[in-house]
Amino acid sequence: MNNTFKLICDSSIDLTEEFIKEEDIEIMHFPISLGGTTYQDGIDITNNNLFDMIQKTGEMPHTSAFGPKAYEEVFEKFVNDYKDVVFIGLGSGFSSSLNSARIGTSKFDNVHIIDSQNLSSGTGLLVLKICKLRKEGKDASEVVDIINEMVPKVRSQFTIDTLNYLHKGGRCSGASKLFGTLLNIKPIIKVVDNAMVVAKKPIGYQRAIRALIDEAISYKDNMDLDHIMVTHVLAHETALDIISQLSQYFDPSTIMETNAGTTVATHCGPGTIGILYILKK
Repeated sequence: MNNTFKLICDSSIDLTEEFIKEEDIEIMHFPISLGGTTYQDGIDITNNNLFDMIQKTGEMPHTSAFGPKAYEEVFEKFVNDYKDVVFIGLGSGFSSSLNSARIGTSKFDNVHIIDSQNLSSGTGLLVLKICKLRKEGKDASEVVDIINEMVPKVRSQFTIDTLNYLHKGGRCSGASKLFGTLLNIKPIIKVVDNAMVVAKKPIGYQRAIRALIDEAISYKDNMDLDHIMVTHVLAHETALDIISQLSQYFDPSTIMETNAGTTVATHCGPGTIGILYILKK
């Protein structure tokens, strides 16, 4: 057990079970409701069965935020055994959970909250940094300060293969869906200032992939080279192709393939894929 501080995250960080276990991270699994049943993200529902269940039920899944009580209860499990507790998860611009986490700290004076202002592996990259800093012996206050400075340097961008899920989830109008589908537009979504924005509208999936790769390469002299993430929803072969191309410019050992969890997949759909990294400045 690492006694420097306890790290708690939610399931939106999209890191592997092996890493989470190795680093002794406590995970709060988001609830996913579908067909009258509530599941736990990454426990009893994954991307492998999510879309089959959507087709069978004809319903869209619903994600729910944690309330303050849920955070209070999980913090209470660790505040007496560790000098400090650090929580980081889905950014405040994407869920009310972060605000609930802050409210959930009211009884404790040794719980620190970090707003990742990001989602999926964008937050996961910060978790990797936290674990590295903890191994270096940094205490909770030092880590929080360092990570807060790093948050604006995270670059998360991904392309959407189908607009159906954005439309069904209320994030894309019917007209935009029809227009985009007819023209084969594969929008590139970026996380900017704690929100998702449409950055580009390439025609065709391969052009969108090429745009993601070219942008990553353009930052190679200013990129933090500890980790580069290629994160996807059921797009393993495309991820391997992206990794192969990136490996011509970056050390292959730093490039990680990660699977987006159902929290992201619910809203973006299969074929979604992104390249995520942190800039030096």
